[in-house]
Amino acid sequence: MAKYLLLKHYRGAPAPVNDVPMDKWTPEEVSAHIKYMNDFAAKLEQTGEFVDGQALAPEGTWVSYDGPGRPPATDGPFAETKDLIAGWMIIDVDSYERAVELAGELSAAPGAGGRPIHEWLELRPFLHAAPTITE
Repeated sequence: MAKYLLLKHYRGAPAPVNDVPMDKWTPEEVSAHIKYMNDFAAKLEQTGEFVDGQALAPEGTWVSYDGPGRPPATDGPFAETKDLIAGWMIIDVDSYERAVELAGELSAAPGAGGRPIHEWLELRPFLHAAPTITE
């Protein structure tokens, strides 16, 4: 089994087919989207492929070490100036092909008008071993 991270980018990724921002959706459309996500996770729980998943708040802060005895440096919370990751899911599957298949299915979550979003998801494998360095 191999673990993959599915990242839902709401900014910074290529525009989805149904590119209507969620804050423009009706309450029914938001509910249908969340239901699809929950049903998808429940299906993967049944197959043993679901590890974890969470929705994320839009605000966030970049933090960096600024030297000994100094407070960490931050860039504020300015979500509008950078990529927005709206949520993530970790899956544990038998193959890369299965991970791609599931990411494609998750990409079809409904959006505005009940039509599939066909959003782009970032699929990232977990690193299993440190890279080998040769000279």
